[in-house]
Amino acid sequence: MKLSELGEFGFIRRLRQQVSDGPGVRLGIGDDCAALELPPGELLLTTTDLLIEQVHFRRDWTDPRSLGRKSVAVNISDIAAMGGTPRHLFLGLGIPAATEAEELEAFMAGFIEAAAEYGAALVGGDTCRSAGPLLISVTAQGSVPAEELVRRGGARPGDAIYVSGTLGDSALALDRLLAGAEPDPWLARRHHDPTARSGLGRALAAARLPSAMIDLSDGLLADLGHVLEASGVGARVELGLVPLSPAFRAALAAAPGLVELALAGGEDYELLFTLDPRHEPQLQRLAAEVGVPLTRVGRIVSPEEGLQILDLQGHPYRPTRLGFNHFQPGA
Repeated sequence: MKLSELGEFGFIRRLRQQVSDGPGVRLGIGDDCAALELPPGELLLTTTDLLIEQVHFRRDWTDPRSLGRKSVAVNISDIAAMGGTPRHLFLGLGIPAATEAEELEAFMAGFIEAAAEYGAALVGGDTCRSAGPLLISVTAQGSVPAEELVRRGGARPGDAIYVSGTLGDSALALDRLLAGAEPDPWLARRHHDPTARSGLGRALAAARLPSAMIDLSDGLLADLGHVLEASGVGARVELGLVPLSPAFRAALAAAPGLVELALAGGEDYELLFTLDPRHEPQLQRLAAEVGVPLTRVGRIVSPEEGLQILDLQGHPYRPTRLGFNHFQPGA
């Protein structure tokens, strides 16, 4: 069925039947505004993201259900980086007229499924016709106890730099897709259906461990650079410590230059954070409880030292790029 046959309000009626209200939702989909509550003493966190066809995704590469799930995860990742609990989602869609209703319903099934996994509720949004590509706009809200809010600023010289999970998997999958090749299934899932580290971010904040934190959306070096700028410090990163998956290591053995994808490829959606080394034993206990691997990749240094990357021999390594930038030529 064409979406034009179903109509905007027919689509919204179907959507309302699939969505259940979460905690704190006084009024969700169906009125002019959502009416929402926050736990006492908590701050409201709000983030928004655009995903545009042919810029952020291609429908011939990803299935609609995975696209729906990714649309949620990339926003929840920002909430995680502030130490927050995900709560509410708003979805705006610009839909090409030729879109099949079944495709859109598969997208929404993935979106609602992922929202439930993170404990968030879809509470509103908008739909309209797009004369061009498919446009997806998501706004996510969360909350965090005021005293547990984690920001990018706050890193201090001597702090250890940690990242969660493995880096470069999504970028390597995209590299393979752009070359017309089929990526390894692990890499493909990391690209099309990433996981936001929501539980980890909340646990770190509740334990008051990070001095600064950010999610890795534009690449290790670019996002670390944001922390350094906000904190007024420098950093030293050891290339040999950057965590890589077995699939990435296998590709790296054949093409050593791929290491730059782990440094600057983007769309990892892992967390990068800094903390006082005295808290590392507590951090390791927390990592075991949460079940997410954490790796120390370097340390914070004085601002005069800037950002340094050291290779396996301890020599300075100069990458060809520092991260993804939408307005950079060739992006």
